[in-house]
Amino acid sequence: MILYPAIDLKDGQCVRLYKGAMDQATVFNDDPAAQARAFAAQGAEWLHLVDLNGAFAGSPVNAGAVEGILAAVDIPCQLGGGIRDMATIEMWLGKGLRRVILGTVAVENPDLVRQAAAAFPDQVAVGIDARDGRVATKGWATETDVEVTDLARRFEDAGVAAIIYTDINRDGAMQGPNVAATAALAQATRIPVIASGGVSRLEDLVALRDCGAALDGAISGRALYDGKLDLAQALAVLKG
Repeated sequence: MILYPAIDLKDGQCVRLYKGAMDQATVFNDDPAAQARAFAAQGAEWLHLVDLNGAFAGSPVNAGAVEGILAAVDIPCQLGGGIRDMATIEMWLGKGLRRVILGTVAVENPDLVRQAAAAFPDQVAVGIDARDGRVATKGWATETDVEVTDLARRFEDAGVAAIIYTDINRDGAMQGPNVAATAALAQATRIPVIASGGVSRLEDLVALRDCGAALDGAISGRALYDGKLDLAQALAVLKG
């Protein structure tokens, strides 16, 4: 199981939100590239990047910060937030991103996900962000009636690289991940699932690893910044 340190970008800075609220952002580093280098130096094998402003705007906003990260580290990076057309997908993959994450368009334009996954094998992931089992879009600001497992199953044959599942009520809240819901999703689809939201200590990662479903990875942000989760130790445990 891969551990993905998260770098969430707002106004060019590295921040963490509380349950997805843009007005509850804590700045952890005003140099995202330096933060990326620090994670890489501690042994991270991947980075998870989010353009928070872009998620609301519907187009890239923190492109400069993302490009700075890509120039600063050699490890693969995945990015979500504001990627809603083929031109933006092609632009980011052309700049060296290993994987783009499509969230809002997975609900609003699923054909684009299929088209992108066919054009860029193993480089397109679907981001499913949910509140109480229902998918939320547009930076988590818009609630839908779409259920998590139904959305995942729509892409079973599309060739997407992974599903990144975020429980919004756990994100940034340091309350632990929703292990049961994550495991249920992983068991309901053949697509690899990456857990996001609520990982606050080493025991949370162990619980996800041992949940009975073969999770592909887990994302952690605030716990790493707060020092409640030691990245090197966590990587060692997951490999062991």
